[in-house]
Amino acid sequence: MWYVIIAEDAPNSLVLRQASRPAHLERLQALQNAGRLLLAGPFPAIDSQDPGSAGFTGSLIVAEFDNLAEAQAWAQADPFVASGVYVKVSVKPFRKTLPA
Repeated sequence: MWYVIIAEDAPNSLVLRQASRPAHLERLQALQNAGRLLLAGPFPAIDSQDPGSAGFTGSLIVAEFDNLAEAQAWAQADPFVASGVYVKVSVKPFRKTLPA
């Protein structure tokens, strides 16, 4: 089943985000390589593809897991959680309808 992971960044966490990004992306790449990643990306803090020093306010990940507990455990093991980038992480089941 698909699960949506919505994470909120700590204020002024851009430096932490940049430092932890390679490990974060490595985990997402593993999901993609396994065919389990629908989409992933950050929320820019301003209306721009590249927010520069304004940074980001959080992230969205939609990925496939066997159950909610597995999705929650995967989300909590994210390097952004360990480094203090994410201050809140929500995981919910998601039913993909479109595109078919």
